[in-house]
Amino acid sequence: MPARQVRIAVAGAGMIGKRHIELVHERTGGCVLAGIVDPAPIAGELASRLGVPLCKSLPELFARARPDGVIVATPNSLHVEHGLACVAAGVPALIEKPIADSIGAAEHLCDAAERAKVPLLTGHHRQHSPIMEKAVELVRSGRLGRLVAVVGTAMYCKPDTYFEEGVWRRHPGGGPVLINLIHEIGNLRALCGEITAVQAFTSQAVRNFPVEDTAAIIFRFANGALGTFMLSDTTASGRSWEQTSREVKAFPAYPDEDCYVIAGTMGSLAVPTMRLKRFADGDVRSWWTPLQSDKVAMQRADPLQRQLENFCAVIRSEAAPVVTARDGLKNLRVIEAIAKAAGSGKTVQLI
Repeated sequence: MPARQVRIAVAGAGMIGKRHIELVHERTGGCVLAGIVDPAPIAGELASRLGVPLCKSLPELFARARPDGVIVATPNSLHVEHGLACVAAGVPALIEKPIADSIGAAEHLCDAAERAKVPLLTGHHRQHSPIMEKAVELVRSGRLGRLVAVVGTAMYCKPDTYFEEGVWRRHPGGGPVLINLIHEIGNLRALCGEITAVQAFTSQAVRNFPVEDTAAIIFRFANGALGTFMLSDTTASGRSWEQTSREVKAFPAYPDEDCYVIAGTMGSLAVPTMRLKRFADGDVRSWWTPLQSDKVAMQRADPLQRQLENFCAVIRSEAAPVVTARDGLKNLRVIEAIAKAAGSGKTVQLI
């Protein structure tokens, strides 16, 4: 039998909200667009064009056109307020990352959802990437041996218009650590395990905004592996997930670049090119021993589309969330630790 059609509303018609609206309107995962929640005039134009109800608030939406689920794509500071509104109404929600703008608020939201038994998902959409799935599968298979190190980069250049259209992005909470690095934290935790300690430096030397434009981070993982990460949104570089994964067609693609290298005692994997170098079974582990080179086969798909499919399946009680609210909270804890480390110059312990 065909899957039950679910009615999804989207709160927030900004940059990422419009992409969610587009996917829902395309009936991805067997859903239909139940409405748009946003007081901005542009949202009214969008709702009129798509022929769906426009509401100025979630309570208005729940009273007029109660949906089966809500995607919360409003500004970060409103995520908890809107998530709690969904919980109070008993409506499952997919909340864009970060799940909250503070640890305390995120804990409150998670606790409320669990008490009410309302499913809450966090929009760390890269966890739905088939590239990430294949990389995680390979690491967990043991083909790399014991994990030793990971090197990651997210270096690109955001245009001036990015900050002109959203002035809040120039201020604390709007920098690349919270907006962009939190995606990388989700990937690193999936690939290498839980992060137990961090050190960090940040700089705003190029743009001179109150918020950072560059950060350098060191991680310690629970399994003993170490990691480094270089983040900057003001560099002429193509070494970022968006520019290497080729999952977002709007970005220029640099297929010869990688953004992660995961290294173990028997091999190393570069992601997302999926270039694998390893010792053959029985080889002497030595830099004099030539490494075998291979390229792991994998497919590409839109992770936002797959995330929406998972959300619809969760609403139908056909699947568990791939990324729960608690997962979003764990990623946020690491981000907060990085901010503390950068501010204090000290190592911050998480576990």
